[in-house]
Amino acid sequence: MGTSRSPSGGGKHRSIEVKFKNMEYPVILSPAFIVEMNTITQTEDGISFGAACTLSRMGDVLKQAVKTLPPHQTEVFLAVLEQLRWFAGLQIRNVAAVGGNIMTASPISDLNPVFMATDCKLTLMDKDGSRVVQMDDTFFTGYRKTVVRPREVLVSIEIPYSKKGQFVSAFKQSPRREDDISIVTAAMSVTFSPGTDVVDKLRLSYGGMAAVTAMAKVTANRLLGRRWGEELLQEACSTLAEEMTLDPSAPGGMVTYRRTLTLSFFYKFYLMVLQKLRKQGMNVEKVGSECLSAAEIYNPEMPSSVQIYQTAQDKQGQDDSVGRPMMHVSAMKQATGEAVYCDDVPLYENELYLALVISSKAHAKILSIDTSAAEGMPGFVCCLLADDVPGCNSTGPIEYDETVLAQGQVTCVGHIIGAVVADTQFHAQRAAKAVKIQYEELQPVVTIQEAITAQSFFKPMRIIQKGDLEAGFKQADHILEGEMHIGGQEHFYLETNITLAVPRGEDGEIELFVSTQSASKTQLLAAKALGIPANRVVVRVKRMGGGFGGKESRSTILSTVAAVAANKLKRPVRCMLDRDEDMLITGGRHPFYGKYKVGFLNSGKIVALDVTYYANAGNSKDLSLSVLERCLFHMENSYHVPNIRGQGFLCRTNLPSNTAFRGFGGPQGMLVAENWITDVAQSLGKPADEVRRLNLYAEGDLTHYNMKLEQLTLDQCWDECLSRSGYHERQAAIDLYNRQNRWTKRGIAITPTMFGISFTATFLNQAGALVHIYTDGSVLLTHGGTEMGQGLHTKMIQVASRVLGIPCSNIHISETSTNTVPNTSPTAASASSDMNGAAVKNACEILVKRLEPYKNKNPKGKWRDWVNAAYFDRVSLSANGFYKTPDLNYDFESHTGRPFNYFSYGVGCSEVEIDCLTGAHKNLSTTIVMDVGHSLNPAIDIGQVEGAFMQGVGLFTLEELHYSPKGVLLTRGPGSYKIPAFGDIPKHLTVSLLRDAPNQKAIYASKAVGEPPLFLAASVFHAIKDAISASRAESGLSGPFRLDSPASAERIRNACNDRFTKLCPPAEPGSFTPWSVQV
Repeated sequence: MGTSRSPSGGGKHRSIEVKFKNMEYPVILSPAFIVEMNTITQTEDGISFGAACTLSRMGDVLKQAVKTLPPHQTEVFLAVLEQLRWFAGLQIRNVAAVGGNIMTASPISDLNPVFMATDCKLTLMDKDGSRVVQMDDTFFTGYRKTVVRPREVLVSIEIPYSKKGQFVSAFKQSPRREDDISIVTAAMSVTFSPGTDVVDKLRLSYGGMAAVTAMAKVTANRLLGRRWGEELLQEACSTLAEEMTLDPSAPGGMVTYRRTLTLSFFYKFYLMVLQKLRKQGMNVEKVGSECLSAAEIYNPEMPSSVQIYQTAQDKQGQDDSVGRPMMHVSAMKQATGEAVYCDDVPLYENELYLALVISSKAHAKILSIDTSAAEGMPGFVCCLLADDVPGCNSTGPIEYDETVLAQGQVTCVGHIIGAVVADTQFHAQRAAKAVKIQYEELQPVVTIQEAITAQSFFKPMRIIQKGDLEAGFKQADHILEGEMHIGGQEHFYLETNITLAVPRGEDGEIELFVSTQSASKTQLLAAKALGIPANRVVVRVKRMGGGFGGKESRSTILSTVAAVAANKLKRPVRCMLDRDEDMLITGGRHPFYGKYKVGFLNSGKIVALDVTYYANAGNSKDLSLSVLERCLFHMENSYHVPNIRGQGFLCRTNLPSNTAFRGFGGPQGMLVAENWITDVAQSLGKPADEVRRLNLYAEGDLTHYNMKLEQLTLDQCWDECLSRSGYHERQAAIDLYNRQNRWTKRGIAITPTMFGISFTATFLNQAGALVHIYTDGSVLLTHGGTEMGQGLHTKMIQVASRVLGIPCSNIHISETSTNTVPNTSPTAASASSDMNGAAVKNACEILVKRLEPYKNKNPKGKWRDWVNAAYFDRVSLSANGFYKTPDLNYDFESHTGRPFNYFSYGVGCSEVEIDCLTGAHKNLSTTIVMDVGHSLNPAIDIGQVEGAFMQGVGLFTLEELHYSPKGVLLTRGPGSYKIPAFGDIPKHLTVSLLRDAPNQKAIYASKAVGEPPLFLAASVFHAIKDAISASRAESGLSGPFRLDSPASAERIRNACNDRFTKLCPPAEPGSFTPWSVQV
């Protein structure tokens, strides 16, 4: 642990050092009000900015200079401004200082390459005086080290005017365009001999290619005296490829991609300079029209959206809100910050805080645990280990194959070994870090491929088979095989896991305030660990700040430990995980690996499919078997395949247990299906939309698990989506665009989805409700579902309002709790509105029947009159409701029965544009047609469609979890893990809810909406693949190719084979230890 003093100009970096590196800074100096460090002056050579000037202020001054100065003087300023456009967010730029950016010496800094390439000068000062140093290749002396002496202070930076004949450009490539750190950043400055195109001076500066911001001096020197043309370009690229190398094991990975980016950036710079030279009348090569887009600077369009839904019928009463776009009942409270979440519950007088002690090894025996250092820390109260669990230490949502606290061995990094309880969060977390654990390391299994090699699987495996596979392949005109890997996904709910456990002082009673989707499972597992009956445990859920499946089962690993601590100490105990802890401990969406063999006719008709799925389950089964089963149920997506076999294996690995996530295995199964149908189209040279349409299910078809399709609306969704998107017109325009542009390509794809609605575990398809009517006419409604922002409570109020015939304003839902509605199913599987809505309807109908005699006696009376009449007549104004989904009874052994109540259908069409040189892509347009039956609430349903779609965009194009070969999660926060930003929303987004499509299988003819739309983001993935195909065609490559998910910028760029990628071949697998592995 180190101690130091620090100026706070690099405050963001300092906070990371304090949190993750245990650094201590007893003295923090703020330069914000030191005049000399905030002064901006114009000098003879440029503009001098005080080191404490904020980036926003610097940007404003430079913009003004660009407006007023001659263009030849502002090249450097424009390069700085281009980098500032994508530098963090506005809130950060408003407080971040330019000096802090320089002095943190980040090797992936956006601005330092510009400062180095343009000879910026720094004024340094200490008590003995000042000196001026130039930011050149000697300024950074090592990783996060500079020539600045220990007691020197950076006072100012002078950004120079550019000169006549000087051209400057800056580039940045990051996983996400907005508010993201760089993968590679660059700045390039060339100065020509007066009146010529001969290079007089050249500076090429790169971030992300070494431990420091690096200059490509060899390349630059070799190009001096050369004319700016094709020969120079070829020489530059071949020399850069040799000079800007990276160790294959370099931190950050993406080595081939990063090397290729150095060439791509130079090529873009080359084109930009050629254009500027021609504008000045120089006799240089003309940039071909097909290459112009490569030199364009990205300027985002103003986005637009259209939402289309069917309005409520005219005959419907004004107080009947079902089918109307009613606002979420908590929307205003959430927007103003008044909504109460778990951590908003006020502190109890004697409350304590808990911090977890977790494993740093993926697989190891625990040799010893030393808590002595922690016990001596300020505020320490106690340390909990496995022996402190009074009941059963075994836990798990289905099988008890996990531990509350590790005993004897750990099986993943993040395995909970113990907990430290202290008086404050800071003291608890500090003491937890002081617990010393000695391990004997064992060989971990981390990836799916390692699990296959080691035959490390959970049992059972699953098979679904139909038809005669052998005969099907014999019938086929063509057979092709393929494979793909689908990466996992972090839930990234806004509110991390939290529990507040409050012992009630007698009979072992305890109350748990938990952010969970599964109140009853939380109750049962806490009772099991405490060794008490479940009737002593009350779990209360007001609302969650997001769940997405991540709080269906994994929330219990925290709530159970908190309950044990509160029970032991007889005091309230609170714990809310920090983001890095939550990401490390709680698991996410299952990574999948799929292998397939598909047989098809010359027409494109699929006649046989043999597919095998491997899911990375992690270190316990959790809900993985159900996830795998749903994957197999959806392995054909929306396509009829007469002869089919699907096999599924659960890989047992030493990663934190993966769990439920919106779609629950369905998206992984369906993406593999869309992959093989795309392969079929590409191999035949047929339009992908025709092959998809040819194979779509029809009314009355049997699925591969022998369920007859009724009320099928796939064809309606397909036709409407084709029409609304203008698919064929867009396709023609894209073909023209791609013929006219070499380095940017566009692609389009239309994909269907068919999602089965019900829990695949039959017993979970039940729900309860409790309704109280008070004598003032107000109604308190409780049901078994939990609110996580999806609008479930709003819809339940609408249902109750319709049945009771009263305004929604008369009805209130306070919370979900185990002492009002027992034995609840998790709020999951998209079925919560169906089941809880039916239970609410049942309870309300009971009450309406009880009130009927009083309405008949007083037909002109009002609601409150009838309620009071019933009360004075001693009639109960409280009722329980219950519902179970009928006719669900699928058996995996006999392959008989119905696994689903019905299906939700949808079709999405997306158009994208990719930059073939960098792998960046733009989502240009998306049209979605979704069958939600008769929508209970179009506003909420469209919000669910849009939200699910964007979460799918993250899954399929952006979000990547990186693990080290030893099973350590490397992406533990928003700095390294990127969810979609505003700029990732399609520029034109249309969502249409299918008209006149009632569903007789659910409440008021509605349909589930939570999970089904997510997969429609596969249209973006396959539009990207379509664009990549156009790029590969330029290099003479055609036919199917492998593109794993997510289609990140790295994968897009590497798939666009061209002369630049050939100069940067990847290292031979097995010849190095990679920074991260594909799990």
